[in-house]
Amino acid sequence: MPRLHPAPSVLGPLIASLWLTCAATMVRAEPIADVHALAQKEQQPLLDTLRDLVNIESGSKDIEGLNQIAERVAGQLRQLGGTVEILQPTDITRLDDTPEKIGPAVHAVFKGTGTRKIMLIAHMDTVYLKGMLKDQPFRVDGDKAYGLGIADDKQGVALILHTVALLQKLAFRDYGTLTVLTNGDEEISSPGWRSTITKFASDQDAVFSFEGGGTDGTLRLATSGIGSAYLSVKGKSSHAGARPEGGVNALYELSHQVLQMKDLSKPEQGLKLNWTVAQSGTNRNVIPAEASAQADARALKVSDFDELEKALRDKIKNRLLANSKVDLKFEVRRPPLEASEASRQVAAHGKTIYGELGMPLKVDERATGGGTDAAFAALKARGAVVEGMGLSGFGAHSNDAEYVQINSIVPRLYLATRMIMDLSTGKLK
Repeated sequence: MPRLHPAPSVLGPLIASLWLTCAATMVRAEPIADVHALAQKEQQPLLDTLRDLVNIESGSKDIEGLNQIAERVAGQLRQLGGTVEILQPTDITRLDDTPEKIGPAVHAVFKGTGTRKIMLIAHMDTVYLKGMLKDQPFRVDGDKAYGLGIADDKQGVALILHTVALLQKLAFRDYGTLTVLTNGDEEISSPGWRSTITKFASDQDAVFSFEGGGTDGTLRLATSGIGSAYLSVKGKSSHAGARPEGGVNALYELSHQVLQMKDLSKPEQGLKLNWTVAQSGTNRNVIPAEASAQADARALKVSDFDELEKALRDKIKNRLLANSKVDLKFEVRRPPLEASEASRQVAAHGKTIYGELGMPLKVDERATGGGTDAAFAALKARGAVVEGMGLSGFGAHSNDAEYVQINSIVPRLYLATRMIMDLSTGKLK
């Protein structure tokens, strides 16, 4: 009997169907069994660590509490074999609201047998005041763990500690160095540790920041920067009724300055400037000798803040009252985090790793929110900087609803561990 051949019209779709079936099989790789199994076993120890960290009150201005949590974190890192030191700040950037004393940072280095340098960062401080813990202690309710500062950012500290523990249990040391830095001043714009973060991050192949991943575990490659502008005007007081012409009205000059600066925003490029606070005068019948105002600034690029400050300084040269004195102070409280090609590649590999678990992983390259130490890490970084490596959760800065999702622990441990392993072994360039 002659061999039958499929008609050309049938052959094409058949081949395409077979190819798609094979491709689908190849795309869905299975998780690396030993890593996944150890991540599952690490869940309860991580929750235990998280309980201990939450039970230490560590507001940004609570130096006693910050010293206590630093000792706790440093002790666990030493047990894991790292070279550990508790650092005190020496290079402080004095912002408008910087307290006299800044909390410590914990710095640990694990030396491996490879060449790649990887850094993990999180912060130990919270926004809460001492004494609030008694009303909101650590507790587990269903698939959520609640507690003061648990989402921002004690989960990040715990996740780093147990990622390192997981690597130790795997006897994995193919990295060159694995650096851990947890600081105690993030919630007040990191005045004591911003320069240290930038310095340590500058020669890393990758920096992973363990702020929470939101409710859906999104990795962030960009965040807006935060700036502040402060105007101060000095005039001359005089009787407002009997001799107003003898004074120099600081309120008039301040109003003039604010009005001529009201259109410096460039929404199309993400630059925003809004005057939000103003003060002037002492009495109704006295010409005000002093006046001041504050503005909130946001930007998506580091260079935009430089251009904004220049524009502000040019504006104050134009005064309404010749005898008034106008001063301007501009602070970059946090620079923007800008997405880089290196960060995109690392985040894309994260999607592949999550795919092994049968889970999607969102990556956001658009700037959202603001205020992340990852931005300081990225200022001089030669490698990738990825934010949002922490657990899924909700309620940061809330005094009654802050929690993390327990079912995100194993996937996040698996993600962080695999990222470090694949970077170290060259599977991720």
